[in-house]
Amino acid sequence: MKTLHTTRKPLTSILLMAMMFAAFRSTGQIKPSNSGYAPVNGIKVYYEVYGEGKPIVLLHGAFMTIDMNWGQLIPELSKTRKVIAVELQGHGHTPYSDRKLQHATLASDVDKVMEYLKIDSADVVGYSFGGSIAYKLAIQSPKRVSKLVIISAVHKSTGWLPEIGEAFKGMKPELFANSPMQVGYEAVAPDKTKWTKFLEQMIALAQEPFDFGDANISKIAAPVLIISGDNDGMDKIELAKTYKLLGGGVMADMGVMPKSQLAVVPAQSHVSLMMQTATILNYLNGFLQ
Repeated sequence: MKTLHTTRKPLTSILLMAMMFAAFRSTGQIKPSNSGYAPVNGIKVYYEVYGEGKPIVLLHGAFMTIDMNWGQLIPELSKTRKVIAVELQGHGHTPYSDRKLQHATLASDVDKVMEYLKIDSADVVGYSFGGSIAYKLAIQSPKRVSKLVIISAVHKSTGWLPEIGEAFKGMKPELFANSPMQVGYEAVAPDKTKWTKFLEQMIALAQEPFDFGDANISKIAAPVLIISGDNDGMDKIELAKTYKLLGGGVMADMGVMPKSQLAVVPAQSHVSLMMQTATILNYLNGFLQ
C-alpha cells in the first residue's frame, strides 16, 4: 500500500498539471502567422510561428500541446520576438509514429524544423520533458542555440528526486483515461485512435534511465538560465552540481559573474511554476535581452 500510495501521488500531480494548464491557457489565444508540418527524420512535425524579431523556440512538456503549455506566454513573447513553437513526436497535431522515442531523435527533429524554417539559430526555451530535449539540442546542435532556458527539467534521470523515478515505474496508460490530456489530444490529433499507443511510447521513455553526460553539459557554449521551483521534484543537490558544470555557483565578487544563471522560485511546484506567467516572463526578458 505504501508503494502504491507513493506512486499515485506524483501521477496525480501529473494529471493535475494538465487540468491546471487546460483551465489556465489563454482564452483569447492569438492566431499564428504561419503553421504547418516540417518533414524531418521520416516523420512530420507540427509547428506554429508568431510575431517578428529575434527567433525563440518553445518546447512543451510531456503529453502537452503548444496551447496548453505556452498559451499565456506566446502573446507576450510575440510582441517583440519571432516565436516558433513545436509539437514533438506524437504530441498534439504531430502524428503518432512507430519510430522509437529517444531524446536524441527528438532533439534532431527540432534541429531539422529550424533548418526547414530557415532559422540558423535561436534562443531555446524548454519546460519539463521539453527542457530535457532542449539540453540535448544544445549538446547535439550547439550552433542552433543562442541562449538556453531550462524550466523545471533535468539532463539525467537522477536529477529528479527518487520518488519521481518510482512514480514513473508505476505509470500506466489507464491512469490518463478521460483526463484533460486526452481531451487536449483528441481535440487536435490527426488520428485519435493512437492515444493509447502514444501513451505507451511516452511511458516507456519515462521509465528508461538517461544521462546526457556531465562532460557534455559543461561544454554547452550558450548561456543557460535554469528556472526551478523550490519544490518541483528536482533534486536541488543535483541542480547545484548542474549549475556548477555551467560555470555558476562561484563567488562573483572575487571574479567574473557567470554567463549562466539559476533561479529557484519560492513556494512553487513543478505544476505551479509554469503557471507563474509574469515571473517566467520577467526572467526570460531579463536573460534573453
